[in-house]
Amino acid sequence: MTSQTEALAKIENHVRTDVPENISSLIFTAIDDLKLTFNPSLVIQPGTPFPAFTLPNALGAPVSLSNLLAAADRGVLVTFYRGGWCPYCNVALSFLQRRADDFRARGVTLIALSPELPDASLSTVEKQALRLEVLSDRGNDVARQLGLVWRQPEALGEVSRAMGVDQVARNGDDSRELPVAANLLIDKAGVVRNVHADPDWSKRLDPSTMLEWADAL
Repeated sequence: MTSQTEALAKIENHVRTDVPENISSLIFTAIDDLKLTFNPSLVIQPGTPFPAFTLPNALGAPVSLSNLLAAADRGVLVTFYRGGWCPYCNVALSFLQRRADDFRARGVTLIALSPELPDASLSTVEKQALRLEVLSDRGNDVARQLGLVWRQPEALGEVSRAMGVDQVARNGDDSRELPVAANLLIDKAGVVRNVHADPDWSKRLDPSTMLEWADAL
């Protein structure tokens, strides 16, 4: 069976070999620039209370962190992804869902946040048959409080448009802001226990590591 690392590497190889060089070079330059400018010290740290939120799910229904924590036996695992248009994000969500029963057995609830509006989130849920709550962090409000927001260069926005991705329509604004891909485990008391944020969006934390986090709760 293909691993998450192998699936992500396949996408990267496709971008490097099959995507026109003038486009692929912009993509990888943007990754390198973000890796240079991203400051992990500004990201929320373990031991810090996760900020309260109420966000719409893919059907537009409000979902609060307090209710999620109340319903969870041991905690909530939050995954930030860029959007349903991102193949790396879709791989990460797919592999996370494959272990959904393992997280459930450990009393941990899975949720995913992106800046996309509910309609776009619903498309992601339906395409991947996701069995976890996908919430709309419009304007990256929650991600901003966690130190996870970055602004795409205009050149990268042009790449998105050239590939048929209308982020303005999907996100409801023209800020070009996205969250850094991240995973955070919150315990029953609402305190962050583990954090992983990687400015290289072609790399994602393996669910097996997150299960280790859950085991340590």
